[in-house]
Amino acid sequence: MLYQITQFLLNVVVSLLAGACLLRLYMQWQQVGFRNPLGQFVMAVSNWAVLPLRRVLPALGRLDTASLAAAVLMELAMMTLLWLLQGGLAPVPVIFIDAAFDLAGLAITGLMVLLLIYALMSWMPTRSVLDSVFEGLCAPLLAPFRNVLPRPGGFDLSPLVLLVLLQVLTIVLRHLQASALGLV
Repeated sequence: MLYQITQFLLNVVVSLLAGACLLRLYMQWQQVGFRNPLGQFVMAVSNWAVLPLRRVLPALGRLDTASLAAAVLMELAMMTLLWLLQGGLAPVPVIFIDAAFDLAGLAITGLMVLLLIYALMSWMPTRSVLDSVFEGLCAPLLAPFRNVLPRPGGFDLSPLVLLVLLQVLTIVLRHLQASALGLV
């Protein structure tokens, strides 16, 4: 029971921190500004990990390698710690596989959260400073679906379709993880 509580709390903390690093990476990739409440939150939560890495990892075009490296390192540290708490250390490939799949799952979950917030905000008649932020983050993902899907009654089904596809991708990812760990 104590291990499960520790695992849960560690997962919450690392998901928040690594998720902020991934969101920072995505916001920079989509060239969404950070002068808004979401951007300020992301910077405040991730600066401690990203800024030191920036000294050694330059960006590759729009790819913020320091943010990606920070998220990867957090996942690796969490997986290593969890294995140690279980009473031993897993082989290095197992830790890397677990961390990679966990990070991919975190990225997918983050996209689903962004889409849900975007969809909920689109139902509100009031304008918010975050409207343009979520539009900048979600519109590029939804554009391919909006070009093909009909709009029955003016209702945009693209977020729903993308959410379903991301959920299917999560299922596929978990099966791939189980297969990869079975091979190690």
